[in-house]
Amino acid sequence: MRFLSFAVGNYASFGVVTEGGIVDLGRLFGAELPTLGAVLRAGELPRAMSLAATTKPTIALGEIRYLPTVPDPEKIICIGINYGNRNEEYKDGAEMPRYPSVFMRTRGSLVGHLEPISNPPESTQLDYEGEIVLVIGKAGRRIAAADAWSHVAGLSLMNEGSVRDWLRHSKFNVTPGKNFERSGSLGPWMVTADEIPEAAELHLTTHVNGELRQDDTTANLIFPFAKLIEYLSSFMRLTPGDLIATGTPTGAGARFDPPKYLRDRDTVEIHVPEIGTLSNVVVDEST
Repeated sequence: MRFLSFAVGNYASFGVVTEGGIVDLGRLFGAELPTLGAVLRAGELPRAMSLAATTKPTIALGEIRYLPTVPDPEKIICIGINYGNRNEEYKDGAEMPRYPSVFMRTRGSLVGHLEPISNPPESTQLDYEGEIVLVIGKAGRRIAAADAWSHVAGLSLMNEGSVRDWLRHSKFNVTPGKNFERSGSLGPWMVTADEIPEAAELHLTTHVNGELRQDDTTANLIFPFAKLIEYLSSFMRLTPGDLIATGTPTGAGARFDPPKYLRDRDTVEIHVPEIGTLSNVVVDEST
């Protein structure tokens, strides 16, 4: 099933996308479970799926404004340099890393599908990074890789937008460049894990204004999904609704000569056939 969060005017809700439209689960659950994150934290995803399967849609997809798929995660965890050819892209002779590179994002740094991404006036180096996102569905600490998939509720997509010069303001600090308000996006929805086999080789592409920029598969991940969950849960408790952005392939704008940073009115499309397409237009932010 495809779960999404959305707004119609001032009304915000979540539901499931069907051929006939959206089943509005937020209206069915009411104040008890007002968001997809609340459903996940309550362990009620199976009940939500059952309700969606037996309820007629009431909202047309064309009526809505997309919100970030999980608008209220406890944690947004991001993994850096996780595709093998990205490690080589740095041309520094470094060996393959022993452990994942990990950093965090804030909720306010992400918008939904079809919402404008802000190009901040503080920089001319806004960049795109197409990524597959794991949505945690079951809490756990010290999760073995063999058990990892049972903790995944589903998969989504992220444009893990980065302001490149702000990543280098100090030696070990990427936080500023990864957290400009509305600099990235999440969506369009979450495809539940039962529809994507654990061993599936997922093919991710990123296009900017129709030009193919990123093209790779999860077969090239240095740390596969299960290993990421194992490593992260070794030092933190993963909780339902947490998001894990699993890394971006080679081909980000900074790696071209000259660089191809995003500009006003550029369109970024991130696609994985089993999940869908996340699309956003870049808009210069006014101060």
